[in-house]
Amino acid sequence: MWVMFAFGSALFAGITAVLSKIGMQDMDSDVGTAVRTGVVLVFSWMMVFLTGSIGTIGEISGRTFLFLVLSGLATGASWLFYFRALQLGNVNKVAPIDKSSTVLTMLLAFLILGEALSLLKVVCMILIGAGTLLMIHRQEGGADSAERGWMACALLSAVFASLTAILGKIGIQGVESNLGTAIRTCVVLVMAWLLVFVKGKQGEVRRINGKNGLFLVLSGLATGGSWLCYYRALQDGQASVVVPIDKLSILVTILFSRLFLGERLGRRAFWGLVLLVAGTLLLLR
Repeated sequence: MWVMFAFGSALFAGITAVLSKIGMQDMDSDVGTAVRTGVVLVFSWMMVFLTGSIGTIGEISGRTFLFLVLSGLATGASWLFYFRALQLGNVNKVAPIDKSSTVLTMLLAFLILGEALSLLKVVCMILIGAGTLLMIHRQEGGADSAERGWMACALLSAVFASLTAILGKIGIQGVESNLGTAIRTCVVLVMAWLLVFVKGKQGEVRRINGKNGLFLVLSGLATGGSWLCYYRALQDGQASVVVPIDKLSILVTILFSRLFLGERLGRRAFWGLVLLVAGTLLLLR
């Protein structure tokens, strides 16, 4: 079942990127991240009460709680950079860099969690890395002045996403997955809004229009669904396999970005996508 949950996470995560791109048009990315995190928080705690896992909150150990908080902080940092990158660059360029966190996660899973790093996994890592490089290749014409910082933000997002997976794997072992997700979301929410107030951007909330609000809510709901599936999969499966499956969300992202944002894949990027997906699917053998 954990494989099915991992694929469910990929589906919802793929939808999230496009909904967020639309929702954050003409608004501050930090404020948008904070607002949509609030939606995720409500969704995740609803699931906690519906599943009855609220009764297990007293059983959480100090170690588990610590790693849930650290995972939440890493998630918050990853989100802030990711949605800033989405605001500045094309989804088809930002998403592959974010998915490159797969390679780093597999290395960290080997070093920290002791998960086996077989020859097949090494080959898969090479395919995923090569595919990512092909997809982010700078196309003719380059990026305009408004897009110059998207790559740095996307790379930082990938680093923190990798840390999120490893810390989340450790923390989620001692707690029911829905409850663990809800606790992590509380940390992300505090972090996101703290950044908004530190930067003095709270006034930007009043500028959110109906379209922005709708797509931020939809994005938050999609993220909530993705998280619940993702951490349920992490609880039972290997992080070095769950994370790559989750990164197949790039297929959903590219499909929806083509349909709703009009973004196209070049030939080079297409073959990069083929390598990335092939490397991911081989991990399931």
